[in-house]
Amino acid sequence: MQTMCVAIFDAILVHMMNTVSKPAIWQPLKRAMVNSLIKQKVHNIIKLLENQYHISDIITLQEVSKALINQIKAGKLGESFWVASPGDYDLTRDQISVILLNKSTFPSGPLLDITAKIYDSFPEGSDIPVAKGDILALTTTDKEGLPYVIASFHGDTNGLATIPVSKALVRAIEIDEKLSKHKLIFGLDANTYENASPNQQQDVVEWGKSYVSLGLSSCWGDAPQKSNYTTYNARTYLQPQLNKACKSNEKRSKGDVNPKDFILFTKKDFDVHKTWKDNTGLRSYIEDMAFPTLSFPSDHGIVATILEMKNN
Repeated sequence: MQTMCVAIFDAILVHMMNTVSKPAIWQPLKRAMVNSLIKQKVHNIIKLLENQYHISDIITLQEVSKALINQIKAGKLGESFWVASPGDYDLTRDQISVILLNKSTFPSGPLLDITAKIYDSFPEGSDIPVAKGDILALTTTDKEGLPYVIASFHGDTNGLATIPVSKALVRAIEIDEKLSKHKLIFGLDANTYENASPNQQQDVVEWGKSYVSLGLSSCWGDAPQKSNYTTYNARTYLQPQLNKACKSNEKRSKGDVNPKDFILFTKKDFDVHKTWKDNTGLRSYIEDMAFPTLSFPSDHGIVATILEMKNN
């Protein structure tokens, strides 16, 4: 019965497309989309990173598949970067947070995985929506011997875990005498919202106040702008979750257009020299453009920043 229902649904979609367009037009477009965003997605992500971000000191990635990790390790990036991933994660999801450390900047590589310390710092009895593999935190030292904690995190869809996880991370560092001497750099998909539903989604302004209270700042400053979007996507009616679909002229008002991505750091240690967004793969960001596109395979823009160390 389920197979029959799926077949009927597919038949309806094909009929719709044949009605509004010709097969000679929509089928080649579909093949191009499937090739770019599904079959060649891993290849395109790696190509983008190799071409534009291969000189980065740190790259944090979220919702990464095992296939992507394996290809990174086997390619040019694997020659230049240490690749660290969680030891314990949900195999059925195949979506984990990853950290890449430039071997020239961090010759000692990842030293200690401290992810478990974050979980241990959650308040007792708390029910924080974090899946295995969403958090990765490790220690390292740079070529000058300075110690760092580097962390990567993917927040839940509504962003309700973002503040608890950041608090737990800072708490885990502060209560450990050795870790308290480390500088923190934290890349995350915070899943914060411009106009959050109260008690259901994480408001971006409230998130900014929270990380400042922890002694942190971000690549967007102490007070993130509500309209500084890093996502812009919407669903058409050519997919099964019709409750999430919208018309093309409604994609701005009903789509996921929000300020979700951040790089945090200990405010006493760093200043921001420059920050930019990228939704083209060319180190530039086109506002009011929906993505992913055939040339940019992610539904989150890249956020990059250059930090300058303070003379403490």
